[in-house]
Amino acid sequence: MNRLSRAVGALLARYLSARARGPYPHPAADLDAMRQLLQPADVVLVEGDRRISGAIKYLTQSTWSHAALFVGERGGVDAEGRVRALAEADTEHGIRAFPLDELKGYHLRICRPAGLAPEDALRVIDYVLARLGDRYDLKNVVDLARYLLPTPPVPAPWRRRMLALGSGDPTRAICSTLIAQAFQSVGFPILPVISAEVGSVPDCRDCMREIYHIRHHSLFVPRDFDVSPYFSVIKPSLMHTVDYRTLTWAKVDQMVGL
Repeated sequence: MNRLSRAVGALLARYLSARARGPYPHPAADLDAMRQLLQPADVVLVEGDRRISGAIKYLTQSTWSHAALFVGERGGVDAEGRVRALAEADTEHGIRAFPLDELKGYHLRICRPAGLAPEDALRVIDYVLARLGDRYDLKNVVDLARYLLPTPPVPAPWRRRMLALGSGDPTRAICSTLIAQAFQSVGFPILPVISAEVGSVPDCRDCMREIYHIRHHSLFVPRDFDVSPYFSVIKPSLMHTVDYRTLTWAKVDQMVGL
């Protein structure tokens, strides 16, 4: 990107990072519960309320518009002494570590890589932390900005591709591609493409084996961690179950349309 396009991208990033108008759709997560539940290399999905969130939600047909990685104390502390327990690729600040408190007020979900070895969890974390300070891929922001129309004319099969139009510069990333690269670096699957081929066992002509193909990291979106069969979904709100039998329900004639 030349100097002019970088300047335009930066201005656009600031505009898209502003909060969108309208009510926030879902209840905020309990951050105290989050602190008790989070484990190294957990992926935290965020339902954002920024202008750019609307484009990502539309293109991915999902609630989730952002993803961050839980790095724990390895992220260090900020100027206020708060643990920078999460790492992300942010449109304005690039790849950074930040405190969990910055997600106050947001609807969140934890996606935990099932069976990930502790040593590989640390390798995933270190992969992301090694890229702190790298820039956000602003070309991706420019591409997304075209789809902020109320009904963008983008056929469903093309929507994922619209999020893969980045610059290709290895010092740039967006949130989901950064995390996908980190897990791929240790061979942990997210949504691999699986094919079958005839096995190589001489006395078993009908034996088949599955071959896992790595999906290009630029094609990953936040919702992929939610739907992946290799990640457990953890809802912070369920840490304390509600006794539904004690709830007081309004009468039918008092119901409010939502």
